[in-house]
Amino acid sequence: VQLQASGGGLVQAGGSLRLSCAGSGRTIRSYAVGWFRQAPGQEREFVSAIRSSTRYSDSVRGRFTISRDTAKNTVYLQMNNLKPEDTAVYYCAAASSLIFSTLIDERKYEYWGQGTQVTVSS
Repeated sequence: VQLQASGGGLVQAGGSLRLSCAGSGRTIRSYAVGWFRQAPGQEREFVSAIRSSTRYSDSVRGRFTISRDTAKNTVYLQMNNLKPEDTAVYYCAAASSLIFSTLIDERKYEYWGQGTQVTVSS
């Protein structure tokens, strides 16, 4: 499985972006797909994931929405009401089998995309 993350950019606080994670080589329809982010000087952190259900970090719940388009083999992360603290490189990752409780654990993911930069100006 190859993952291609895209959709990052520069946006003002309060704005929106939609990130895409396109899968190739194999359908990711049944895979757990997660989004993680890493800000400069910080560790990578969980943002959101989707499998049969969805999961969000406390910092983005209510502002971000993860969804899946099986026809396009793509997972999206709609990010609204962006804040400067959302600035980071965003990575998507996929795993063939994860239970709900482990969706937040980046060590459980087998495949990773290359990352896309999101910058939110104040």
